[in-house]
Amino acid sequence: MKKNLNVIQIRGIKGIIILGLVLCCLSVGFIAFPGWVAMQVWNFIAGCFNNIPAIGVLQGILLWGIIIASYFTFKKNRIVVCVKTPKGLSEEELKAIFADIKKQSADDKIVQAMLKARDTELKIQELEQQNTDLQRNKADDVNTHQNL
Repeated sequence: MKKNLNVIQIRGIKGIIILGLVLCCLSVGFIAFPGWVAMQVWNFIAGCFNNIPAIGVLQGILLWGIIIASYFTFKKNRIVVCVKTPKGLSEEELKAIFADIKKQSADDKIVQAMLKARDTELKIQELEQQNTDLQRNKADDVNTHQNL
């Protein structure tokens, strides 16, 4: 957890008014003004051609949204999201956690179902491991008999 976290507290009507003012300024600065500029540019270009209609502020904001969406869609440096499996808990730690959960929630049906599913998962993993070991042993026996 980050310890350098700044907390903004909104107290009373003055805080709500300031929060509203900040949100209005941000929306005007990043949405309405660029939309107005896009409208002006479109209407300037439309003035040069006879068949292009002029647009209003709302259409300018929509045009600005299209421009931004296109930029993020087609830019060269793509945003890459890497998904890694975090270093999880060991089986012993998981067993201890599930044992604590069993103690705390003997009456909860959902937790009991989760615990049964976890136990089943562990049994399946154990059986798969045994099956893999048996297949290896059989393959080793076949190779040994073939070599003789």
